[in-house]
Amino acid sequence: MDDVDLRLPLPDNLPQLFAGGPPPRGLATPLPAGDVVWPDPGYPQRQLTLRPAFWVSDEPVSGELWARLRAEHEHSGLWPLLLDESAQPWAAGQIAPEPVAEIGNYAPIAFMSEVWAEWAEQVADEDVDDLAPFGLQCPGPAPRGLALEDPGAVADRHARVLAGRGLSLGLVAVERSADVLTAVGWQGALNHNEWTAPLSAVLRGWEDRFGARVVGLGFNTLELSVAGPPVTAKHALQVAAEHWAFCPDILFQGPGTLAGYAEEIRGRTTWSFWWD
Repeated sequence: MDDVDLRLPLPDNLPQLFAGGPPPRGLATPLPAGDVVWPDPGYPQRQLTLRPAFWVSDEPVSGELWARLRAEHEHSGLWPLLLDESAQPWAAGQIAPEPVAEIGNYAPIAFMSEVWAEWAEQVADEDVDDLAPFGLQCPGPAPRGLALEDPGAVADRHARVLAGRGLSLGLVAVERSADVLTAVGWQGALNHNEWTAPLSAVLRGWEDRFGARVVGLGFNTLELSVAGPPVTAKHALQVAAEHWAFCPDILFQGPGTLAGYAEEIRGRTTWSFWWD
């Protein structure tokens, strides 16, 4: 029997995650106990909430379950996430979803250039070398990487590692993993950027150029798998510049220089970010 014949309609209230009524989608993989999460109306919202933002499991799940659900994404329309700190913000609904359609209005190069220009206006002369060899000049997006493996396989491997932390499962109704930040209304980078749509636009670029996939989210953390990481020192520096604009804390609370951070990500198939 073909796998499609084994798929059952989406269970319980999962169809509520989709706009426009229940979609003709299904899942072959049984789900653990869980429920949909609505944004807390007492938490500052950015749009009229018409449906729940995502679904979350009651208990931690295995990486194998994540991988099975990831493989079904094309048919289910649900991207799996491993969620850290499930009580806050997830179960508490401390989220502010934005329209996924807004993501296309942002250009990653514009976002990167704006962050760079703001830093250049405020940086002290002695700190300019932190972003050497680029300094005050934004280098723009790095060239694409060469995929070493299938992006899905790399994502599954990272999920198996992350699941060892005892993380809950989230399911989000999006066409691509980059959009989950915007769809769930994640607020982890609020001190760096007020809106999540520009961040999702950057992630779309990384999906296309490096085979990146969003695997996990925490209160202020993001975990990506990467199928085509930079493998040369020059390429890693260019990618590191993008990472810095996306999340300055990884540099200033990490190795301190762009060159030092570039060595950390060179050849790595996982990228981790955190914001204060």
